[in-house]
Amino acid sequence: MTDADGYRERLLLPWWGWLAGMVAGALLAMEIWMGSDGARAWVPFAVLLPLIALGLWRVGRITIRVRDGELLVDDARLPVGYVSDAIALDAQGRREVLGVGADPLAFVVQRPWVAGAVQVVLDDPADPTPYWVVSSRYPVRLAEAILAARGPAGTTAPVARGPAGTTDPVAGDPARTADRSDAGSATNTAPAAG
Repeated sequence: MTDADGYRERLLLPWWGWLAGMVAGALLAMEIWMGSDGARAWVPFAVLLPLIALGLWRVGRITIRVRDGELLVDDARLPVGYVSDAIALDAQGRREVLGVGADPLAFVVQRPWVAGAVQVVLDDPADPTPYWVVSSRYPVRLAEAILAARGPAGTTAPVARGPAGTTDPVAGDPARTADRSDAGSATNTAPAAG
């Protein structure tokens, strides 16, 4: 969790998720096999089970970190200077934030097997994303780490300058631009605009 480098959490898939995924893969491979001889007897198992294991690993590889003045969620980066508030959410609060009234421009990294989440409200006029919602097993600790990294209330990090002195951090930072282009792959709901 919180260490010398800041906050760190990995949203690992629980054992029952691995079990359910591998059982479903084995059943699918058995459907393809159907008692046949030759390559059809072993190829479905040799191909499907490793592919499903790889997919399950990718689903559970998301890491959340707060360090060096940034919130890092997998490959997405957010300087904490643009954070106006971080709100710890329980399961009910997460349902409300991601429910019918959710903003379609929100950046969401949600894992259904994790009950809690943190809503990170942004204060960046150059960014159309109003907030981030990030699953967390320890939402209170994550919210505290984000607010602590931000510093005392009212202080913000210096504004990053983009090309030609603009204050658009997305235009000036190729990593954030890349994060927005593939944000849909990291989310289970609405992709970030960009």
